[in-house]
Amino acid sequence: MSTGRRVAAIAGGVLVVGVIALSLVPVSDPGFDALYAEVDGDTQASLTAFRAEHQPAQVEVDGEVFDYVVLGSGPPVLFLHGMGGAYDIFFQQLEALADTHTVVAVTYPPVPSLRGLADGVLAVLDAEQLATTSVVGSSLGGYLAQYLVQQHPQRIDRAVFANTFPPNDVIRADNRVLGTLLPVIPEWLVLGAFRSNIEAEVVPAAGGDPLVAAYLLEQGHGAMSKAQFVARYRAVIDPFEVEPAPLEDRDIPLIEADNDPLVAPELRTMLRDTYPDAQVVTFEGLGHFPYLNEPERYTQVLRDFLSH
Repeated sequence: MSTGRRVAAIAGGVLVVGVIALSLVPVSDPGFDALYAEVDGDTQASLTAFRAEHQPAQVEVDGEVFDYVVLGSGPPVLFLHGMGGAYDIFFQQLEALADTHTVVAVTYPPVPSLRGLADGVLAVLDAEQLATTSVVGSSLGGYLAQYLVQQHPQRIDRAVFANTFPPNDVIRADNRVLGTLLPVIPEWLVLGAFRSNIEAEVVPAAGGDPLVAAYLLEQGHGAMSKAQFVARYRAVIDPFEVEPAPLEDRDIPLIEADNDPLVAPELRTMLRDTYPDAQVVTFEGLGHFPYLNEPERYTQVLRDFLSH
């Protein structure tokens, strides 16, 4: 072997070892008390009690386990979270609505397609013997809710599409390089970048709300895995066709924020154009997670819609 090839082989080996070593760096976990230190005591206690009292049930679909919780009684409402969430991100809405509705919330395992996520969600409904449901979806959850309305209209009574987007080429184009690199980037770096984006863009747009910061940083410190994050990104860019809505537009309100840092104005306009007769509720200056930083107002919007 020539000297040049030997040097190249050594360099390649060093690179591989370096990549493997970096991939083994653990994701830090400061713990609940540190992450939620700035959140008011009542909200901390409410979230802690919710997690203790409502341990997730599970259904397995194609080898992937979907965690979910069910509480309350009455007409069912399914809550679908976004890329950086889990079943308990809606804990304030779930507790508030459980007095009048059966509320269901799901955590997505690393399933990289809308069809796979829909199969899991429908399996949850089947396990709970819920033939139909209203659905509230935010961000990726709103995109998934649109897919459910299109592909399984017989299962959906009403749908709220919140802080979300319709099928589009914009997100894929804007993240083409990152989307290609995600599978090979170490987990600690992926989640570190997620946390940085939360601190730089999402929290300021939410007015510095401590709960928004704490919950999402908890996800970025390991409550969410890289595999889940990557799969959720794949679902976000998974295309589908939108036909004339199987539901009447009066049954599809849109919720948005005027300063959402994660859903560009172009995408918000595209969503309104996709559902031109839908009611639009705009929260001013609340960012991407209004159900966290203005839970009472958000819940009232849902109550008004669900009571019609």
